[in-house]
Amino acid sequence: MSRFNGKRAEFEATGEKINVAILGAGRIAHTMANTLVEMATDPLYSSWIHPYAVAARDLDRAQAFANQWHLDKAYGSYEDLVADPDVDLVYIATPHNLHAEQAILCMKAGKNVLVEKSFTANTAQAREALAVSKETGLLCTEAIWTRYMPSRQLINEVIASGEIGEVKSASANLCYPVSGKARMIDPACAGGALLDVGVYPLNFLDMAVGADHGRTLDHFSTSMVPYGTGVDAQNSTTLYYSDGTMAVSTSSMLVASDRGGYVWGTEGYLEVTNINNPESIDIYGKDHKPVRSISVPPQLTGYEYEVAAAANALLDDKTECEAMPHADTIRIMELMDAIRGSWGLKFPFEQ
Repeated sequence: MSRFNGKRAEFEATGEKINVAILGAGRIAHTMANTLVEMATDPLYSSWIHPYAVAARDLDRAQAFANQWHLDKAYGSYEDLVADPDVDLVYIATPHNLHAEQAILCMKAGKNVLVEKSFTANTAQAREALAVSKETGLLCTEAIWTRYMPSRQLINEVIASGEIGEVKSASANLCYPVSGKARMIDPACAGGALLDVGVYPLNFLDMAVGADHGRTLDHFSTSMVPYGTGVDAQNSTTLYYSDGTMAVSTSSMLVASDRGGYVWGTEGYLEVTNINNPESIDIYGKDHKPVRSISVPPQLTGYEYEVAAAANALLDDKTECEAMPHADTIRIMELMDAIRGSWGLKFPFEQ
């Protein structure tokens, strides 16, 4: 068990900090390292969050990473990282296909985990990882950062207020031209647009019109264009909820899009600029005239919310975060499995 699980009073009395380690040293790991460094100097977080260590498969690479971000420790293997008794929380920043085994490695060594999206490559892997969380009593939560951001509540408050009337339709898209990245087109790495960028519009719709508002999914229809390697290059899925509400999710790794989220009601609609990191929420009447704009609170990088949520959860001896409970992770993973299944798409390790 990690040092401070369920020991909030002791933690606060001693003046200790939650030591956060990063497993992996790629692009997203650098974003998290920058976040942790900024948290360490911010009045809201500096007294209790500490950027501590990194592990890579090569010690020289890990040491260079640690030197760049002024981390205390660098490890040349993941096993060495999880053997460090001072690691409290591990952020897993590797390709999707490795998330489950690495999360399990961490938890079996007594470490809490914050797992980058997509949580795992499929639902079976997700269930396996969450079973270990239950078995060990350790935190295991998905780092889908938009779930933890204050913009989620701001959007839902508008919808719940009735300002745009009865919501009956929505859409969300996220597209980046990232097919040049090797892992994105590699089936062995669980590549493709859906798991990497498509997870964001699906989560946006789940929050804006789906489960956050008590709706259950009735059925869906979907289509995709494959990349030459067999993964999905771009896709579109229409979700039909049990009350007749419908929503469209679109993602692509070939092109750039406006990254917009739209919720349409009988009295107007709202537009979210950039569902991947909301910048503003604009409300329009049914005459299409602007009503008002809601500013999103200033942030460090946006990743600080998930780190703080995970740290608070472990201090309170929880195995999941309120913003992203295990049931929500499983629901989205099951949906993505069903979408891929309808395409007839399987990764090599699923054959």
